Amino acid sequence: MHVEYEEFDTVNDLFLYMASAAPPMKNTMPINSYKGYVMAFIPLSSSTDTYLMIYAKGTLESGIYEFDVNSKSFKKVDTIERADKNYFVSLTPKRNTIADEAIKNL
Repeated sequence: MHVEYEEFDTVNDLFLYMASAAPPMKNTMPINSYKGYVMAFIPLSSSTDTYLMIYAKGTLESGIYEFDVNSKSFKKVDTIERADKNYFVSLTPKRNTIADEAIKNL
């Protein structure tokens, strides 16, 4: 497995990157809050074990976060309601072997 890294200063910047890179009409994206990092892994190729880990130091509770691109801010919400917002579903895995390996190599 090979991991490339892209670090952001804040979770807000991480969300902004993910919102701008998301395919059109996909406004719900998963992220992990794990071992002091908020992160997502993007496969760089379907034929190899190469991933891009985008991350920021921090933690989030598990749940749904609504992100507003214009104000570059997010808030925890109970439901996904608006098509003009981006939503992130934060999960806190008990164990994530890809993340463990990537964090070890930071």
